Amino acid sequence: MLPLLRYPTVDEIGARAAALVTRHPSQARLRRAGTSRAGTPLWLLSVGHGARQALIVAGPHANEPVGGATVLRLAERVLADPRRQEDATWNLLLCLDPDGLRRNEGWLQGPYTLGRYFRNFFRPGFLEQPEWLPDGADHAALPETRALLALQDELRPLLQCSLHGVDVGGGFVELTHDLSGFSRRLAHTAARLGIPRELGPYDTLYWPRLGPAVYRIPPPRRGDLAAAITEAAVESTWFHPYRYGTVTAVVEAPMWGVAGVEDDTTPADAAGFLRTVSRTLRHDSRLLARLLARTRHRLPATPDTERLLAPVDDYLLVCPGLADAWDPDIVTVDAQPLPPLSTAHLATLRIAGRRLALRTAGLLHQLVTGAGSDPAGVLPELDRLIDVWCDDYRDGCGARWIPVARQVEYQSRVVLAAFDLAARHGGGRSRSGEPGWGSEAAVPMHRE
Repeated sequence: MLPLLRYPTVDEIGARAAALVTRHPSQARLRRAGTSRAGTPLWLLSVGHGARQALIVAGPHANEPVGGATVLRLAERVLADPRRQEDATWNLLLCLDPDGLRRNEGWLQGPYTLGRYFRNFFRPGFLEQPEWLPDGADHAALPETRALLALQDELRPLLQCSLHGVDVGGGFVELTHDLSGFSRRLAHTAARLGIPRELGPYDTLYWPRLGPAVYRIPPPRRGDLAAAITEAAVESTWFHPYRYGTVTAVVEAPMWGVAGVEDDTTPADAAGFLRTVSRTLRHDSRLLARLLARTRHRLPATPDTERLLAPVDDYLLVCPGLADAWDPDIVTVDAQPLPPLSTAHLATLRIAGRRLALRTAGLLHQLVTGAGSDPAGVLPELDRLIDVWCDDYRDGCGARWIPVARQVEYQSRVVLAAFDLAARHGGGRSRSGEPGWGSEAAVPMHRE
């Protein structure tokens, strides 16, 4: 494979997988596991012939392309290691949301700057994200979701890895089972590759910590749509294969690293910092809502417009609730109090608030430029906001680009460590029939 200087596109991932099969016909197979909403094949590359099954899912979120390169790297490593070929069959789903990944091709191949990323960013609305099961597995609406569920039921894997990417922040892993020694392996890999570990991701604020940057995913509970959006109280494909004893690992690899997300010290004034973050998020979301109101009725009524408006509406719906949840001066009857916060937690919350605003501004920018005119005159303001907020990431948070090859190497090593430890762990037994199953805390589905 050529030196990895950029992310591969959907077509390049498929072509490289097919080339691997051509070179190694007895060890590698490629089959169509399903079809996307737009008719794009969902390709499954299987390497090795071991009885144990590993299922590695790339591209569950459209704006997180590292997984496509990671599955290709994993395939090469297994092909170069007869022991791993005999130990397991590695089933590599090349991209779960290929249609969404195509919409990110405006930034995908560089140059990698924050401004270019957010002006070309795309991620579908919450109801169109294929790992989410708001109505349960029996009522999965998306063909991508149904294809993944079918693979899980067919393979009953020892390990499932969902490959995600943090745009700004650090790396961390979420597990359905505790794997002894995993946090130590993660720390070693991160240190060797210079990847900051995120010690307080905002979507794991209430989850058990299994070790630095490693978190236990609680079993999901059901909820209505409003609860699903604000609390992510939903079922997921992460837990669907739990009944088979499958260990699921959600592996997050950062694009722009921030050293502050691994500062585990006690902050001097956490309450003051939280007030600032909450106030900033409220201010930014109100400003963006006004820009949207000036623009919405002037946009063409097309499927493309609706596709871009859906996540904008979702983000603007979520922002006020998150601002209130982080504000120490606001207490509601059903609010869960924040846990003790480290400096790393505060850095992550600041990044998360800014991320919501930047994604919304970037999508609005695409809506206006795609319309071909700007009768409401919002484009200069959107450009100014994106530039200022990206500067804050770079200068205020210290965000620094991590080369693609290093992101992929990090994620690959973490997946291999998870498999080795899951094989030692032996998987867990089903708890679906036990009292209390499904009554625990909600599963946040990376709603940022």
